[in-house]
Amino acid sequence: MIHNILNTIFLFSSLIGFSQEPVVWGTSFEKVSDTDYDLVYHATIADKWHMFSQYTPDGGSLPTVLTFEGAGTDFELLGKAEESETINEYSEVFEVEEVFFRKEATFTQRIRLLKPEVRQVNVEIFYQACIDVCINRTAMLGIALDGGAVIKEERLVDDRSEVLSQGLLLNLKNKDLLTRSANGQVEKNGLWGIFILGFLGGLIALLTPCVFPMIPLTVSFFTKHSQDRKRGVSRALLYGFFIVLIYFLLSLPFHLFDSVDPQILNNLSTNIWLNIFFFAVFISFAFSFFGYYELTLPSSWANKMDKASEIGGGIGVFFMALTLAIVSFSCTGPILGALLGSTTLAQGDVATNLSAGILGFGVALALPFAIFAMFPAWLNALPKSGGWMNTAKATLGFLELALAFKFLSKADLVAHWGLLKREVFIGIWIMIFLLMALYLLGRFRFKHEPRLRKIGRLRITTAILTIAFIIYLVPGLTNTQYANLKLISGFPPPLFYSIYPQKTDCPLGLDCFKDFEEGLVHAKAEEKPILIDFTGWGCENCRRMEENVWSTDEVFSLLDEEYVLISLYVDDRRQLAKEAQFNFRLNEKQVKSIRTIGDKWATFQTANFGTASQPYYILMSPGLELLHHPTQYTDEGTYEAWLEKGLENYQISNRLAPLASGD
Repeated sequence: MIHNILNTIFLFSSLIGFSQEPVVWGTSFEKVSDTDYDLVYHATIADKWHMFSQYTPDGGSLPTVLTFEGAGTDFELLGKAEESETINEYSEVFEVEEVFFRKEATFTQRIRLLKPEVRQVNVEIFYQACIDVCINRTAMLGIALDGGAVIKEERLVDDRSEVLSQGLLLNLKNKDLLTRSANGQVEKNGLWGIFILGFLGGLIALLTPCVFPMIPLTVSFFTKHSQDRKRGVSRALLYGFFIVLIYFLLSLPFHLFDSVDPQILNNLSTNIWLNIFFFAVFISFAFSFFGYYELTLPSSWANKMDKASEIGGGIGVFFMALTLAIVSFSCTGPILGALLGSTTLAQGDVATNLSAGILGFGVALALPFAIFAMFPAWLNALPKSGGWMNTAKATLGFLELALAFKFLSKADLVAHWGLLKREVFIGIWIMIFLLMALYLLGRFRFKHEPRLRKIGRLRITTAILTIAFIIYLVPGLTNTQYANLKLISGFPPPLFYSIYPQKTDCPLGLDCFKDFEEGLVHAKAEEKPILIDFTGWGCENCRRMEENVWSTDEVFSLLDEEYVLISLYVDDRRQLAKEAQFNFRLNEKQVKSIRTIGDKWATFQTANFGTASQPYYILMSPGLELLHHPTQYTDEGTYEAWLEKGLENYQISNRLAPLASGD
């Protein structure tokens, strides 16, 4: 049962979990005395959904949390919010008895005013709602104690927040440089790279037992059951088109995020619990590939789609394609999951990247059906189904297992737990790939597999390549110059996140500041230009830049000697001091709460430079004069030239400054 739940959550959370509001909130209040009030928050829950109590136990789904603005200063909370009747039910997924609501929920919080002039109470309610998917939501609700209209947002940005917000904004000079970028071509190439990655994933999916045998059967159906070959080919091409369309549609809900908050996708990608969830899902995927169970969508779906495919014309062909997507999920799901998970939890324009990757996946999956329909004689050249497909599935299982630890590592980095330091992570990978090599060499087999009579050349070749990769990983366990494994930069934790003592907690042992104001003061004292490095603990491309580009002698020398490096981590989930927390007005309709270090620097980046992607590099003088256009992920030569040009512009600016002042 657990695998059915996990795969359903994983595939369809992107389709329905983020495209509807399952809980609608209402408020009321009752005046108990001159100082005491009962604040009532009523949730109407959509049919078949449920929302969790404040008291659902640890280890299960997330409880509802009410956070009152002004509690302790404007008023005091008299106990915890009382709840309406709840339901207790044992969860086989989390193995705890969860407490939740169906249809409706009511929370009643009694408060006592400490300041008589208080006329409105605002609350932030975090809750998790589930059906076959689970989503997290935050509701911002206000209650006017005089019975009047609730003042929304204007009161949230108080005088203190206005002052702190102004401190986050820079009076930049040469702002026109922000409209230019050297990375347009790089980003375009990156999008094609993601498409190719998805395409390769689709090709791998074709080799699995769930898809490969379907190719000759489906092509034969179209070519033999049509009145003429031309019509059969056209229907097969339409079938391929619908496969691409179905997979592409999975990415569309993610485009809705861009209209909410520029940082919401970054917050999604570095969410600790979401990364842990993906870790658990990928472990589940791996063991399904090992043959311990099958990941299948409900059989009723396939039956309904199969009946619908009997409809004539294009509609019938569409349902045939949808049937293939459903019945092949046990093999394609984990591969597609790797693509969805890696892209969704990556930095940058997640929605566009995801669309590109999943489009590539769909194209690769659909291509054979179109090609073999046009050239049916080529079907004879296809290899026969057999045990080699079981080997391919098991090999993919080991790869899924390795990828699972990437998600756990990201959660560990963002939370600063220190559990998966770089060498520990690499050690786990070495063990996983050692097991994979032993499996390929026939040293052990999974219970469903027949005994090997002979080890084929492909298995031996793959085993040799795996052993070579293990040998490549071994120096990563050391504290030497060979520990920088450039080929896999971005997958292990950064070099400075190590079990060995490090010179600094900055990339490559460089001196850096992790607070902009501190770095600016130092730059003024040293009379050096500034490099702002917008980065993230969970940013793979940031690690690749640091370990592949910054590590080169020329670039390292420039960073070490000529610039003041300020590295701002936009996904740092550590809380700011209470007095440093504030609300920032993004626009006329949106106010953002700045509660963590990451909130502060992510908003700082968006407000001043109009972008939310990482890595993102800015060159400026201590006088806040931009020295060059921003740049992002790029190659060594381009980055070195960019740093050199910024340094040259700084020197020119310094020579011209006395002339401009008349000295």
